[in-house]
Amino acid sequence: MAARWWRRVLRGLCGAALFLSQLSVLSGRVGSLMTTKLSQPQSTLAKSPASTSTNAPYFKSLESTEIPPYVTNCPSNGLCSRLPPDCMTCNTNYSCVYGKTATFDCKVKPHVHCVDENNHEQENFTINMTCQFCWQLATSDYVCTNSTNCMTVSCPRQRYNATCTVRDHIHCLGNRVFPKMLYCNWTGGYKWSTALALSITLGGFGADRFYLGQWREGLGKLFSFGGLGIWTLIDVLLIGVGYVGPADGSLYI
Repeated sequence: MAARWWRRVLRGLCGAALFLSQLSVLSGRVGSLMTTKLSQPQSTLAKSPASTSTNAPYFKSLESTEIPPYVTNCPSNGLCSRLPPDCMTCNTNYSCVYGKTATFDCKVKPHVHCVDENNHEQENFTINMTCQFCWQLATSDYVCTNSTNCMTVSCPRQRYNATCTVRDHIHCLGNRVFPKMLYCNWTGGYKWSTALALSITLGGFGADRFYLGQWREGLGKLFSFGGLGIWTLIDVLLIGVGYVGPADGSLYI
């Protein structure tokens, strides 16, 4: 009887264990189905922005319509032969004879409009200019920087490094901006005639030196009565020949 009872107990335990195992398998399948169903809306939501982005209108980038800065210096509808060099492109002819007139083929740059003598718009034209480099031009054809730090009244006369730029209406070969050594030629407003007149009339009191801004020499002449006349005569000669000038080193007017 006891043996039968234990067999029944073991069968019951085995049946309960089998039931629990099947129940766990079924619960796992249900959970996987739930996760797949829940994941489907998320994937569709994740795809929706992409679909909207593909349906969005595509705007092509507009071409650049910016006007180049050189156009502001180019007169509109003027003569092509009178355009500044920055408004055209020319075929440089370095085989021309120096000092002789040469013809160059040119073309206007984009956004530049010019006409010929008959008021007809044109792009290709020719210009005539003297065959020479820009640094060989006359001094009236370019503008140079000025220096107020050098002495104009000195022996020998001082020079300074200047940067020169060719005027717009002048055509030449090579670089239009070039360095050049120039003599100091600035003025502070002092007149040579006034300095000489003061030296002759009131030089004994140092008026000429005071006028030129040389205060120490002026005081020396004032208290020595023009060096008893000798200093006065010497200053008349030095100012007359231009050896004594303004204290700031500038030229006479």
